[in-house]
Amino acid sequence: MFSQAFFRRTRLLLRSFHVAKKFSNPEPEDILFSALCLNLRQRRWNTLHQLSSTLTNPLVSRVLLQFRTSPKLALEFHNWVLENNNNVANLSEASFVMIHLLVESRKFDEALLIMLSLMEGGKLSPLDVLSGLVRSFQVCGSCPDVFDSLVRACTQKGDVEGAWDVIEQTRVEGFNVSVHALNNFMGCLVSLNEIDWFWEVYKEMDGLGYVENVNTFNLVIYSFCKECKLVEALSVFYRMLKSGVWPNVVSFNMMIDGACKVGDMVLALQLLGKMRVMSGGFVSPNAVTYNTVVNGFCKVGRLDFAERVRGEMVKSGVGCDERTYGALVDAYGRGGRSDEALRLCDEMTSKGLVVNTVICNSIVYWLFMEGDMEGAMLVLSDMISKEMEIDRFTQAIVIKGLCRNGYAEEAVKFQRGITEKKLAEDVVCYNTLMHHFVIEKKLACGDQILGSMLVRGLSVDEASFGTLIDGYLKEGKVEKAMDIYDGMIKMKKLPNLVIYNSIVNGLSKQGLSGAAEAMVNAMERKDAVTYNTLLNESLKIGNVEEAVSILSKMQNNEGWKLVSLVTYNILINHLCKFGCYEKAKEVLKIMFERGVVPDSITYGTLITWLSKNHGREEVVELHDYMVLNGVRPHEQIYKSIVSPLLDGIKEKEP
Repeated sequence: MFSQAFFRRTRLLLRSFHVAKKFSNPEPEDILFSALCLNLRQRRWNTLHQLSSTLTNPLVSRVLLQFRTSPKLALEFHNWVLENNNNVANLSEASFVMIHLLVESRKFDEALLIMLSLMEGGKLSPLDVLSGLVRSFQVCGSCPDVFDSLVRACTQKGDVEGAWDVIEQTRVEGFNVSVHALNNFMGCLVSLNEIDWFWEVYKEMDGLGYVENVNTFNLVIYSFCKECKLVEALSVFYRMLKSGVWPNVVSFNMMIDGACKVGDMVLALQLLGKMRVMSGGFVSPNAVTYNTVVNGFCKVGRLDFAERVRGEMVKSGVGCDERTYGALVDAYGRGGRSDEALRLCDEMTSKGLVVNTVICNSIVYWLFMEGDMEGAMLVLSDMISKEMEIDRFTQAIVIKGLCRNGYAEEAVKFQRGITEKKLAEDVVCYNTLMHHFVIEKKLACGDQILGSMLVRGLSVDEASFGTLIDGYLKEGKVEKAMDIYDGMIKMKKLPNLVIYNSIVNGLSKQGLSGAAEAMVNAMERKDAVTYNTLLNESLKIGNVEEAVSILSKMQNNEGWKLVSLVTYNILINHLCKFGCYEKAKEVLKIMFERGVVPDSITYGTLITWLSKNHGREEVVELHDYMVLNGVRPHEQIYKSIVSPLLDGIKEKEP
């Protein structure tokens, strides 16, 4: 065995010697390069490991270029070098070469992974990577596609600023990213809701020498549809046709989805029926197309049309899937036809489709809404017996459904079962139970729920604390509410504006106006609800001076932004109570001047108080004034007060 090992080692050395003889004056690096290539071809990683300490960026890059026709082996070597050399920054130049080779061999995903790893944790910025790719561009004999890949890497990690820097700097370096890369960037802008930036880039496209393709048009259509601007989207669609760019199935699907979102089902059907004609016979509806239309009809409650489209879907050979049935099941449940929803589930099973958790959740929810406890629990039992996933939505639906139908104890038992089975617990479920107990004025039970959440280590949120605080305040138990508030602060949970407003409201109703104002002063942010609460309570106790001060703060702080319709209604209500009817009418005029349309509450307050203290002519005159200015009358008050007055006036007319 010793002799065989000696022979193999001698043969290896002889091979290395013959390779070295090819160089007239071999340099050490040339000898090392030849040895690396020889051992890499044979994948002798152990031998290569002995040479790892001598590796440098130029040497690794040279080996990678030697194996450019074997990109898989080159990538193996690149990854092996990274794993055996912790100083990644020193090997970045070799990584740039590897990226070029991968893009050249159309292995874009592998190139993307290397780019992302280089930029991970801020090791290199997108512009650093671009600079490296530009430096190695000529040596590698690369193509501009590599810059497209860098843009894609930036957008994949959500770095739109970095992507835009790359696009602009590439142009400075004498290159241009393709329209595909620009589309990729603009698509990222739309997905991140950077709509203004999207339109800026789109308007610059022509000036930069780019020609819109079908994907560009699709992005513009999608942007308009996202903003529910269907007319503009249609305009772009027809402009695409006129420019000779044929739409694809995505173009039609986005237009149909946009029509469904705004409830224009007539247009959705027209587009569905004309897809082949408008695409020159190249595009046919797919499952997404049909499902979009089916779902659209389900949303508007037209199940008859939804079923017709489903029939066409089957005839076309596309076939229904879980999404088709899911939309129909939910629509039948919403319409109180749970028996039909269950029939569809049986039909799904007979066709080999899976009735998934989402569909079952929908059925359970609507059965609970109908009050069919037995049916809901049977479906739930069936889910458990079939070992379907009981997700957080299922848990929330069951607990809310049980509480809604008066089975709070069963809801608590169900929650305990989740805990015992060590399923993932959801804060929403506990909050639902707590909300129910607070509504039922069983605050002690609410306390127990909060305690249970803390014991189990759940991340108690603002809704958990806020529900209990508001419950105790409404019961007049200020001290208990403030104890919970203090506990929240000690746990470093910052109260939101809803909790602060609840406390301000509770303190004000208990006559603790000083404490309420102190709380307001301590709040970093206030909204209309905060000030309206203080204003209402100040006027309620007749503290007009304080009310004027609060109103002044509302105007000064936000320039009338905090003065809402509710503010005006509070002022009008209290002015009427004080007998200041003329002042109340002046406030009404100010509302119209500032573009605030009074609602039925404003109408009802003014008409009611005026009818008690003034003649019928003034009441009718005020009614006419408000209606002519776009106010919708309070139906009951109109029938009981105004309508009889109008009839009386008609009888007196000659």
